[in-house]
Amino acid sequence: MGATEIWNAMDVARGARVSEIHSSSLTIDHSLLLPDMTPRIIELCKDLFKKWSKLDDSRFSVETVSGGITNLLLKVSVEEEKGKLELVTVRLYGPNTEYVINRERELQAIKYLSNAGFGAKLLGVFGNGMVQSFINARTLISSDMRKPKLAAEIAKQLHKFHEVEIPGSKEPQLWNDISRFFEKASVLEFDDSEKQRMYNMVSFKEVHDEIFELKELTDLLNAPVVFAHNDLLSGNLMFNDEEEKLYFIDFEYGSYNYRGFDIGNHFNEYAGFDCDYSLYPNKDEQYHFFRHYLQPEKPNEASEKDLETLYIESNTYMLASHLYWALWGLIQAKMSPIDFDYLGYFFLRYNEFKRQKEKHLLLAQSYLSGVGAG
Repeated sequence: MGATEIWNAMDVARGARVSEIHSSSLTIDHSLLLPDMTPRIIELCKDLFKKWSKLDDSRFSVETVSGGITNLLLKVSVEEEKGKLELVTVRLYGPNTEYVINRERELQAIKYLSNAGFGAKLLGVFGNGMVQSFINARTLISSDMRKPKLAAEIAKQLHKFHEVEIPGSKEPQLWNDISRFFEKASVLEFDDSEKQRMYNMVSFKEVHDEIFELKELTDLLNAPVVFAHNDLLSGNLMFNDEEEKLYFIDFEYGSYNYRGFDIGNHFNEYAGFDCDYSLYPNKDEQYHFFRHYLQPEKPNEASEKDLETLYIESNTYMLASHLYWALWGLIQAKMSPIDFDYLGYFFLRYNEFKRQKEKHLLLAQSYLSGVGAG
């Protein structure tokens, strides 16, 4: 994808001819405060869903569900005729996120993932977002993910998620995406002199060499390729406590990828929004997760060999996860209007990569020499 070529949700919806998906050409200004945004959201809902087009505006209420560093999620409640209440979720894409997210890939995958019971149903698309069915559940916080019962449930769900077949190329996208991010990240210029000074501290030759070395090693692992979520942080996990039902949401980074990347990336997210990497799961916690991933019905029957293989895969690809999001942070520092220290985030992730690198590369090399000998 070229630097100027971006994905347009409307074109994708038309091109894919997704059945039963309503579309509108309206866009919503992401920067508006909720009271100013509400009339636009109501107008959008009326434009998308003809059954609501004649309803009085007073029958609509809009509230914020969550605002991440890339998306804004809104809950819309609509009082239909005869007092029936309908709920939908409106997701506004973060400004300029098309530079790092392939919307075509996302929208095509949602249909199949939804049919397999994952996430919310896609109801409509518009200029800079989508409307989905409402999920009645709470968003997890990072400390939830390490609770043994929830960790086991996440692992079981991830096993099922990785079994979903999405039509099209099954080529793993990790190194394609990292390469694309690297190309964009290495030619940025900032108007802000302090940002430019920080950016100039990045050695792109060093980063390039690190990517090359890690790719060479991970290629030797021959890790299984699955349709991966690639962004399984707490904000993309929801749980209904009464029904004890877990939901995966937001598949915008989803692609065919290495299973170890999806799991290693998830383990990195134990650090939470504070990026406290001392919270990265220890070997016992990881093995608890792996058992429920490998053998969802009989976790204690997972073989030692399979557990070790997954441990090596996940912790080697964990390093790739740091490189991926570090480069993503550089692009966001230039493209995103959101007030977040993306440049600082690059250094945080890259430094953690360097801190963890030697230990986990040695583990992988030792494992590979043992496999070769075995």
